[in-house]
Amino acid sequence: MDLALAPETLARWQFGITTVYHFLFVPITISLAALVAGLQTAWVRTEKEKYLKATKFWGKLFLINIAMGVVTGILQEFQFGMNWSDYSRFVGDIFGAPLAFEALIAFFFESTFIGLWIFGWDKLPKKIHLACMWMVSIGTILSAYFILAANSWMQHPVGYKINEEKGRAELTDFWHVLTQNTAIAQMFHTMTGAFMVGGAFMAGIAAYHLMRKKHIETMKTSLRLGLVTLAISGVLSAVSGDHLGKIMFEQQPMKMAAAEALWDGEESAPFSIFAYGDVDEGHNKVAIEIPGLLSFLAHNNFDEYVPGINDLNEQMQEKYGPGDYRPNIPVAYWGFRWMIGFGMASLGIGLLGLWLTRKKFLLPQHLRVGEDEVPHLVVWKKPLGAKWGKWYWLLLLWTMLFPLIANSWGWIFTEMGRQPWVVFGVMKTSAAVSPNVSQGEVIASMSIYTLLYAALAVIEVKLIAKYAKAGPPELTEDDLNPPTKIGGNSKDDSDRPMAFSY
Repeated sequence: MDLALAPETLARWQFGITTVYHFLFVPITISLAALVAGLQTAWVRTEKEKYLKATKFWGKLFLINIAMGVVTGILQEFQFGMNWSDYSRFVGDIFGAPLAFEALIAFFFESTFIGLWIFGWDKLPKKIHLACMWMVSIGTILSAYFILAANSWMQHPVGYKINEEKGRAELTDFWHVLTQNTAIAQMFHTMTGAFMVGGAFMAGIAAYHLMRKKHIETMKTSLRLGLVTLAISGVLSAVSGDHLGKIMFEQQPMKMAAAEALWDGEESAPFSIFAYGDVDEGHNKVAIEIPGLLSFLAHNNFDEYVPGINDLNEQMQEKYGPGDYRPNIPVAYWGFRWMIGFGMASLGIGLLGLWLTRKKFLLPQHLRVGEDEVPHLVVWKKPLGAKWGKWYWLLLLWTMLFPLIANSWGWIFTEMGRQPWVVFGVMKTSAAVSPNVSQGEVIASMSIYTLLYAALAVIEVKLIAKYAKAGPPELTEDDLNPPTKIGGNSKDDSDRPMAFSY
């Protein structure tokens, strides 16, 4: 009980709750910004109403999500100062640099251009207005990159030195921090995961409307874009995950050994399908494995040696001193599998959807439908029956959650698998907590944050559900005929100072 309520444990719980909750909004923001920009580009190029309706519909859901993301993200800043002051003092010179760039460059991009996009529909020419949305998308990606560079430094610290006199780490090579292979690989994997979330989100809501035979033309376009995004990003996520895993085998072999419950090093190491083990004894009681596959995943060689948990723990004890350097093995093992399982399930459902709703030229003539008709779900030469068709639309609706679950467990695995280090090989988590924050203060703040987040969750779900169910808006004459000059086309603005502000 004392360990469960220790300030370090409570601080970690608070950080985990707030971070995982905040990250639910991040991938939707990143992906929807680009997808909305793409839909608006299609409207500017073709002037087809379905693209404009889709832009306004998904743009509204994007704005709800980004507003909630900003609110929940603010609390992250308080985390470091309140519960992790020793961490902030020790690594602030390094960790603070990419976060400062994120605020001064990336967030400036987002906040400035999103304001222009929101209020510029009837004030900006459509190409300039479109450029604003692309700037928002670039800003979200830059923001993610700087934050991931900071996190990657915690996974693999580079470009620094320890100032023994001041007792802190100091930055020596900022460019190395930004461009190390861990940051680049993690960025690629995080982006592909984010677009899986956005693709599933778009496909799921589109499936809901098509199941009800509402807003068919716009939702068919959205469904296709969502499924294509889900399929492409799913494949790229698998490729980037494999690359990131190989880097982790080199930089944090304990994390990857824990992910496979590999207790003792082996040549031709097996990939674990299922394992049940005894952590205290350091071995598995039950194991279903594929021989040699782990060696191949780690080194592209089925016969290569892969170190195990027990071996690595002994090596780290020799290097860093007495202690237990194993992470929580069950969390690492099952978190890794839930990440892969829900991610691959999302990819499979997306690929199935692309086949079931394939283009007309791949269908027999009698199964082809018009632009304003719900597509048949065709397996081969016959459509699915009404019952099975309804089940697939419902499955696609539920798939909205699958990439979110995969993303969340991926981050839990990434952070929990690094333990007991907050900065791998440099600073332990136990040394990072605030020394003067009491148990009661952490419990109080965690309770308040959790209740606040619960209230925000209710608001978010209700808002998203309300506007998602409402469907695309009806277009007005002003929507279809945007201004050709900054400030709008109305002559009434000519004698008004700063007409653009109205």
